[in-house]
Amino acid sequence: MFFKSKEGKEKIISLYNQKLKELNIEYLEKLVETKFGVTNVIITGDAKNPPLVLIHGTGGCAPQILDSFPNLTSKYCVYAVDVLAQPNKSAENRLDMKSLEYGKWLIEVVIKLRLKDVTLVGFSFGGFISLKALEFNETPIRQVFLIAPVYIVNGNPLVGLFKMFIPLKKFIKTNNQKHIKKVMGVLFTEYDDFALNYMSHTFQHCNMDFSPLPVIYKNSAKNIKTPISVFAAEKDIMFPGKKMIKRAEDIFPSLEEVVLLEGSKHVPGLKDFKNIEELILYKSA
Repeated sequence: MFFKSKEGKEKIISLYNQKLKELNIEYLEKLVETKFGVTNVIITGDAKNPPLVLIHGTGGCAPQILDSFPNLTSKYCVYAVDVLAQPNKSAENRLDMKSLEYGKWLIEVVIKLRLKDVTLVGFSFGGFISLKALEFNETPIRQVFLIAPVYIVNGNPLVGLFKMFIPLKKFIKTNNQKHIKKVMGVLFTEYDDFALNYMSHTFQHCNMDFSPLPVIYKNSAKNIKTPISVFAAEKDIMFPGKKMIKRAEDIFPSLEEVVLLEGSKHVPGLKDFKNIEELILYKSA
């Protein structure tokens, strides 16, 4: 099971609902049955607008990613998806990262929601899921925006081990805030109390997957025809920005735009999220 206990799950869902309430938006929560597990989707914006599917990263949830993009509903109807086996309201089934399962799952969600011509926005692990969806079936997808995505490059594993995974393991063992703050300082360009609280609860109350992250094969990437925009974070120790841009330019023939987020760690700051949002809105026409 993903959640270690019923109490732990309740604490996380309580924080989830708190963030959703703080957004102060009109929304609909919809449970979508898929063969991989029940998937929770938050829908906000005018249903007559073009659809945009928003996918959060590891240790995140739909309300958090909605918080990073408050203005997308001016041009889109936004569908923020709770990723399976993450601290949220979707099923706890963890899929196989080496296969196309995550892509099959997302495309099934898109089809069950009856969406066509979808703009896909994936952050971190959400970027991995977006690319898996394109590998599996890009027919319903119009364009893709990837923000510090998993699956294009990986950083130096030794740097990751000492700066992130050792402090993380220490935090899980001791629940000492200084260890999680060290991790947050490495991952986040800036973070607030909610992010710290949510991340702390996630690593205390959830069985997180620490298995190695795959990268996309060049011969698979070259078959993708959907326009792709990549936002790479310069100071991202897990998926280094310049290395990512170099490989993206080499492997994706449909690459339309690359942006290096200068000075940004893995999770961009408010200013960068605003700039990313403006480009996504600009490309809505």
